Amino acid sequence: MFARGFKTWCETCALLQRRRLQLKPTDPLDPTRLAGLLRVGIHTAAEVPGLDAESLAILRRDSGSWSAVTISDGIRHVIIVNPWHSKGRTSSDTMHELAHVLRGHTPARIDITEDGSLILNTYDRDQEDEANWLAGCLLLPREALLHIRGARSDLSSAATHYGVSMDLLTYRMNITGVETQFRRARRSARSA
Repeated sequence: MFARGFKTWCETCALLQRRRLQLKPTDPLDPTRLAGLLRVGIHTAAEVPGLDAESLAILRRDSGSWSAVTISDGIRHVIIVNPWHSKGRTSSDTMHELAHVLRGHTPARIDITEDGSLILNTYDRDQEDEANWLAGCLLLPREALLHIRGARSDLSSAATHYGVSMDLLTYRMNITGVETQFRRARRSARSA
């Protein structure tokens, strides 16, 4: 369960980040632009220095078992994304990692590589839930969802426009109540 006011904070944060990037509340928010604003680097697994071909082949073979990871030295953050996932999933995964940064989450566990060069953050369940919710708001704030439904946009086209999966768009439409709100409005208009 989220702390009181958390969901409202997330919607406000999503609109604030758009304002900082000089975007309208209903404009798509590209995770790479937000990362630039937050000074967070984004790289694919293939771009990791020193990663040998065998390790890269293992990551590709097991690409369903990982999405993205944030590496930090305590000051700077770099997100490594799985380049073999769909654009919508990569967008969501990247925004999830950026949500951890925005929330200032402290890892529940920190794993340091044997040579001390990498620090991998592992977050607790509450922090993961917060990052999931905030990522959804950043990609599809309520205002954007209302705009999509109000314009009677094709959902598949809207998902492409916002760079998200249909699953995420449908989930956000349902969880925010936007779908129910418009369904009731249509019923009310038909019965009037």
